[in-house]
Amino acid sequence: MPFAGTYRIIDFTLSNAANSGFRRIDVLTQYKSYSLQRHLQLGWNIFNYELGDYLQVIPPQQRMATMWYRGTSDAIYQNIYILERERPEYVLILSGDHIYKMDYSHMLRYHVERNADLTVACIEVTREEASRFGIMQVDTDSRIISFEEKPSEPKAIPGKQESFLGSMGVYIFKTEELVRQVIADTKRESDHDFGRNIIPMMVNSRNVYVYNYSEGAVGNVYWRDIGTIEAYWEASMGLLEPDPPFVLNDHSWPLRTYQAQNPPAKIISSNKKGTSGVVINSLLSPGCIVDNARVVDSVISPRVVIEAGATVESCVIFEDTVIGRGATVRNTIIDKNVHVPPGRVIGENPKEDSRMFTVTKSGLVVIPKEQPMEE
Repeated sequence: MPFAGTYRIIDFTLSNAANSGFRRIDVLTQYKSYSLQRHLQLGWNIFNYELGDYLQVIPPQQRMATMWYRGTSDAIYQNIYILERERPEYVLILSGDHIYKMDYSHMLRYHVERNADLTVACIEVTREEASRFGIMQVDTDSRIISFEEKPSEPKAIPGKQESFLGSMGVYIFKTEELVRQVIADTKRESDHDFGRNIIPMMVNSRNVYVYNYSEGAVGNVYWRDIGTIEAYWEASMGLLEPDPPFVLNDHSWPLRTYQAQNPPAKIISSNKKGTSGVVINSLLSPGCIVDNARVVDSVISPRVVIEAGATVESCVIFEDTVIGRGATVRNTIIDKNVHVPPGRVIGENPKEDSRMFTVTKSGLVVIPKEQPMEE
């Protein structure tokens, strides 16, 4: 391991954790967790319990209360028995809806060197982004002196009026302090949330430090919160840039997932000049068939079939979806196992689309899994 010590990872992004040398991992899930659990079992069967490694998926156990997790800190509180049983010295807590590459051992070393009770990873964000994050102020020693969760009037970094210090939702706690804080939080009216309750309470009474993410970043300093539809779509489109900010084919930092045994992607063009079957600036996964169709600026998942005459532009399409003959789909996210009927037009008339699908303020169309559509 890169750093000696005992630690626990709870609610996290797997590729980052495993690549940093963390091999004992707990994933706390809420409801509708079947597909996540299946993904972990199939794509992350690299751990050997007999060698001291494991990955555990833990839904609410209702040991402390007969309810779902009420917030991020409550999720820890309801699983205190894990900490009591394993007795780690430190706890690393991560969020599951962020994209980045980070070596957590650097942050852990920083946390230990400062004898911190809590260390919060941060990144600079713009004024437009600041209201979506926990915003911090720090002193000259990088100690946090104020923390506001999603403020309407955020405080800028001194000397940088358009830059703000945003929390990444990556925390390292001393275990004893973490347990003390989440227990205390259950005894008061709160959102039971780290950003809204735990961190602001600790700032004035404990050793709470900020850690600059760029010091532990792997490759480009890239971090995205994809907790909204627009953010997810924008991150997906970013993968299509000539020099993408987040690199998928980095063999020194592999991103693990389950890869089914699919044949190579196939592009069919009945026109010998290749103008009837065209894929431009897109990611095309194994098992896909583009049959005399046009695909532009899109991310296409495994086993998607795009039939003759169809047009797909600026879309993210999930597995086993069929885009029917002559259909047009633009600015759309389509979940698994959807059949778009022949000739259907989606993404050009928001009023018409909103009758059946979710349409965001920016005009993105979202089609849920196995959504039926009339021919």
